[in-house]
Amino acid sequence: MSESTGTDPEPTRFDLVVIGSGSGNSLVTPDFEDRRTAVVDRGIFGGTCLNVGCIPTKMFVHAAEVAHTVRDAARFGVDATLDRVRWDDVRDRIFGRIDPISDGGRDYRRDAPHTEAFLGHARFVGDRELEVRIAHPGGAHEVGSVHRIRGDQVVVAAGSRPHIPAVIADSGVPYHTSDTVMRMDELPASMVVVGGGVIAAEFAHVFSALGVRVTVVSRGERLLSQVDAEISRAFTELARDRWHVHLRAAPVAARRGGDGVELELADGTTVTGEGMLVATGRVPNSDGMGLDVAGVQVRPDGRVEVDQHGRTTAPGVWALGDVSSPYQLKHVANHEARVVAHNLVHPEDLWSFDHRYVPAGVFSHPQVATVGLTEAQAREQGYDVTCKTQAYGDTAYGWAMEDTTSLFKLVADRRTGHLLGGHAMGPHAASLIQPVIQALSLGGPTGPLTALQLARGQYWIHPALAEVLENALLGLEVAPYEDVTADYDPQGEDAAAS
Repeated sequence: MSESTGTDPEPTRFDLVVIGSGSGNSLVTPDFEDRRTAVVDRGIFGGTCLNVGCIPTKMFVHAAEVAHTVRDAARFGVDATLDRVRWDDVRDRIFGRIDPISDGGRDYRRDAPHTEAFLGHARFVGDRELEVRIAHPGGAHEVGSVHRIRGDQVVVAAGSRPHIPAVIADSGVPYHTSDTVMRMDELPASMVVVGGGVIAAEFAHVFSALGVRVTVVSRGERLLSQVDAEISRAFTELARDRWHVHLRAAPVAARRGGDGVELELADGTTVTGEGMLVATGRVPNSDGMGLDVAGVQVRPDGRVEVDQHGRTTAPGVWALGDVSSPYQLKHVANHEARVVAHNLVHPEDLWSFDHRYVPAGVFSHPQVATVGLTEAQAREQGYDVTCKTQAYGDTAYGWAMEDTTSLFKLVADRRTGHLLGGHAMGPHAASLIQPVIQALSLGGPTGPLTALQLARGQYWIHPALAEVLENALLGLEVAPYEDVTADYDPQGEDAAAS
């Protein structure tokens, strides 16, 4: 390794340098086992999803669901009480599992003969050449040391970080983000959640289910405004029953006071809480990396510009995940990592990103899942739109659950019967929507499966909850089943001959 001393020595050469240890870490495939690879990360090893995102949040969500189930048990004839929530035990159970995984990944990269881990900030100083300042202990390099490295190929997979509105950042009041709130020492009695998107909805559920009085402040007209409007409106109405919700309410001032923090809103309202969580989105970690020195262009929103293969505007430099993708989702970053991993070693046979049907889930209460076009998007694109919204409660298992609020909405092309999108709100929404993802993604040469092919081309277990999707498919006003299956023989020629 090379360490900067006054007169810069030749940089240490690697076959591959990966900036970011989340999905970027999976780029170190068997193709690179006989080559030298450097993995650089300025945060906690393992990336956002493992440490401060998908995995710990869903572990907290599960604890919240357990607490909610206990409180809701009486309506099913089961008398139960929630004695208390042991926040320390909830938190420590989760990070007692996650932290060793992060440490193990770091140690593996540090100790493997063909890889080297640099736990610090990377900055381009030339063509595929970087300066890394070590910021964290646990690696093979001394904290504060500076190293110059060069990669035959470089992948920027540096992820994203929470966005903090200036009115809060400049106020001096204490606040949490999704990066810090899960490791709080104590559970506050009340909390103000600033934001109306996925992160806000999930944490509002977690903390309210664990007994915290939650106030949600959103500048939008609805919560989860990025999903289909019908689902968003229904979610917002249910949220009002659980949380103190302020819509069209941008914060204009923040100060200490009240229970701990006071937030003044544009409409003159003041809300207070012992704690405050800022959940107003995330921004790419593209700044401060010297990307301009390397010839890597950045979009106005901060995302690194890439083509359909993951190539940046600089030869030999690639990017993937939150730092460049329009989708800040772990499953998208993993997909992009698989594509880039192939392209790194097969320049003559480049794969392309497939962003046609990107699904997303919101693990709040109720759960929300979505894929494909919303009704409004389908109409804007000129389709002859037909929709069906099916209530969970109109199926046998929905009756068993005494469900009165959950919905599954489908969007389809009336003329062809092809599905265009699916949007669910209720228990297990993120699992129930998977057949729609499959129908959209794995259709034939003429496009996605039709609604009736999906509905009648397979069995549906009765009385499973998935019947809500079957009924929604059958409720769409599309071409008759005989028309869309004219060339389909479900039993094959042999059965017909017999």
